[in-house]
Amino acid sequence: QVQLVESGGGLVQPGGSLRLSCTASGFSVDNYAIGWFRQAPVKAREAISCISRSEGSLYYLDSVKVRFLLSAYYARNILLLQMTDLKPEDTAVYYCAAARRATCTHHLDHYDYWGQGTQVTVSS
Repeated sequence: QVQLVESGGGLVQPGGSLRLSCTASGFSVDNYAIGWFRQAPVKAREAISCISRSEGSLYYLDSVKVRFLLSAYYARNILLLQMTDLKPEDTAVYYCAAARRATCTHHLDHYDYWGQGTQVTVSS
């Protein structure tokens, strides 16, 4: 059974850090494009980072490029999103998703599997 599970969200003050985990089961992440997305209230879901081992690609949304770091631990089938210098505008539900066509893209329908999401709230 294919499954993606996010964890690590929570409440953090502006300027703080969080590390989100995306744990995959039922498939091997090194054959997929793995994307991180977020959705803030009353906003569309947006792609913030993506990695594809087979295509050698790594992508970040400009607004997070200096502050977020995506790491992949293929042997453990886990991806980590280290988020630093968090801002109130980073508040959202964060999702990881996997695409069999291992190309990173911001198109939501490109991704075949989604996790349930983890809430990140940045507030003082």
